[in-house]
Amino acid sequence: MKTSLFFRLSLLSLLLLASSALLSAPRQQDLRVVVSIKPVHSLMTSLMKGVTPPELLVGKGRIPYGWEPDETQKQHIREADVVIWVGPELEKSLAPVIESLPDDALVLTLLDSPDLKILPSRWNDTDRDPYFWLDSRNALMLIDVLTKMLMDLDYSRAHLYKRNRDALFEKLAELDRRLEYGYRGLKGGVVLAYYDTQQYFEQAYALKLGGVLSPSPDVPVSAEKLLKERQKLQNGWYACLLTEARMKMPALDLLVSGVDINHVELDSFGSTMEPGEGLYLKVMDHNTSLIKACVSKTAAALAQQEQATAPGAEPAPGSDKGGIGGRFLLTDHNGNMVTEDDMKGKYQLIYFGYTYCPDVCPTSLNVMMTALKKIDPEAERIQPYFITVDPQRDTQEVMANYVNYFGKHLIGLRGTDAMTQRLIREFNVVVEKVVDDPAHPEKYLIDHTASLYLMGPDGRFITKFAHGITPGQLVKKLEEYMK
Repeated sequence: MKTSLFFRLSLLSLLLLASSALLSAPRQQDLRVVVSIKPVHSLMTSLMKGVTPPELLVGKGRIPYGWEPDETQKQHIREADVVIWVGPELEKSLAPVIESLPDDALVLTLLDSPDLKILPSRWNDTDRDPYFWLDSRNALMLIDVLTKMLMDLDYSRAHLYKRNRDALFEKLAELDRRLEYGYRGLKGGVVLAYYDTQQYFEQAYALKLGGVLSPSPDVPVSAEKLLKERQKLQNGWYACLLTEARMKMPALDLLVSGVDINHVELDSFGSTMEPGEGLYLKVMDHNTSLIKACVSKTAAALAQQEQATAPGAEPAPGSDKGGIGGRFLLTDHNGNMVTEDDMKGKYQLIYFGYTYCPDVCPTSLNVMMTALKKIDPEAERIQPYFITVDPQRDTQEVMANYVNYFGKHLIGLRGTDAMTQRLIREFNVVVEKVVDDPAHPEKYLIDHTASLYLMGPDGRFITKFAHGITPGQLVKKLEEYMK
């Protein structure tokens, strides 16, 4: 398999390539971009608004399963400046075409991206789950990856790509907020999926997926699996059955014959929709509204929970005490992806700061780690975290070196600039950049909230401890909250 652009060229090396190959003269023609599937094509079309739009490969009501590129499409792939596809787990028929491209061809294999949360397949240890776009956080990350690529390769239109990115980001952020507040209650109804397309949605939006018949249309449903799940349907285990548009389901009639079950057909590829700018938003709204309706047996509970979690609603007793905390996707100092769900199971003691901080941060981290050594030396009950508010300078390597000074149990976390801004809003952290020497703006300092945040094992905010607390005082307070 041809090596992905994410492995062959970092964004930094792309920038250097652009500087040497492109800065000598502006591009004389628009970039030729080819994109495999509709959801990614939709995002790319929005980013390239005002120039020649990207070409879509899997269109005309098709999905990647059973699709083959024709000779014209193969020629356009060979002529393209950039080819963007998900990966061999999804577009199998594209793999030999991409493998045949010359070594200098730019190919973005999105499943290889270190900036996206890519889940492993639930069916084998070697494959990855390709449906990453069904978590809106991944879409937010992806548009930054794509924007940087466009700006590096076509610097003369950098302002256009940046403007398009900001407009798209605003729409996706609003979608993400709606999904977060509107679909937490989905965990109230257990569903059965014919094909395994909803793992990302399940993790992101609390969908309670109780069973899956097959990983994809390429894998027939086993008779044993079919009979087992049919028995569960008959016994009322599931509130809903999810299928997918354009995916052949030869065992469906046998599965549901004589069974009273709510059933909806999702469209995760947007195969029934017109391609273009708005398609991604339509796909997400379409799927979530159908799933919500399908678990209608718990409609009253859903409505009550949505009202309680809507923006501006008063927090329930013992809930998040004012809305501190939320959903995020970060990378730890070892390069592993971390979400708010990954941090659950233990109490979490969180400090926001930055590694170039001259005094406040080291003092606060020393207080935190000294207290934890007395109360929880093995981090069995309380996990300490250091989240940087300066991700541009605090790279993974810098974070790894820094947290080691304070003890082996401290985990350093960093996000993209956009995710960092979102996180400091979610935790009500005050951050202000200070430049003392205008001649050296890169030597800035950051004034920031220096409190310690205590989160419960369920991820809910408990309290925060002000800067200046001593290790002994912190031990006493933690023991009180953990009784």
